[in-house]
Amino acid sequence: MALGPDAAWRGDALPREFYDRSAVAVARGLLGCYLVRRLGARRSQAVAGRIVETEAYVGERDRACHAHAGRTRRNAVMYGPPGHAYVYLIYGMYDMMNVVCRPPDEPHAVLLRAVEPTTGLDAMRRRRRVRRDADLASGPGKLCRAFAITRALNGADLTAGPLSIVAGAPRATERIQRSARIGVEYAGPDAARPLRFFLAPNLHVSRR
Repeated sequence: MALGPDAAWRGDALPREFYDRSAVAVARGLLGCYLVRRLGARRSQAVAGRIVETEAYVGERDRACHAHAGRTRRNAVMYGPPGHAYVYLIYGMYDMMNVVCRPPDEPHAVLLRAVEPTTGLDAMRRRRRVRRDADLASGPGKLCRAFAITRALNGADLTAGPLSIVAGAPRATERIQRSARIGVEYAGPDAARPLRFFLAPNLHVSRR
């Protein structure tokens, strides 16, 4: 698996302090950063891409948040220290990855909704088998499959290990836009909160 020409993702992982903020701040700050998944016995192989779409979930008072009903076995990672992955199954078939924010017992999280692949595209194409590269990781379930992210990585430390996020920024031609989150109509008034953030124009965003 070739590592690819884009070397930006090879920097150091974002420090834990980056995540020790509100989910809204982290959701905006992650746009343009690189999601990196290292594979192989010596982690010598990698897939990577720019995060282009996120959603913030802001604790127990947010009816769209998994922590709304309190701590459970499923969401326990959200109550732990920031900078860890919260990976869960939805609809019995899709893994989805969140980034845990805020100090312990303040269960904020950011859902990674879409990534623009930059490295390891051949491996992603084999996993996804789609016609267009723009569809490889243009949704939370899609990106987890493209990046080989499963519930085995639930609780993974994003500051060290096989799954990390490296600093990046929006391109000069991109701007940050926001909207209501997608698929949370059950959350009543919270469904309308503008807590989805994405880069525009970018073909890899799940909905434009």
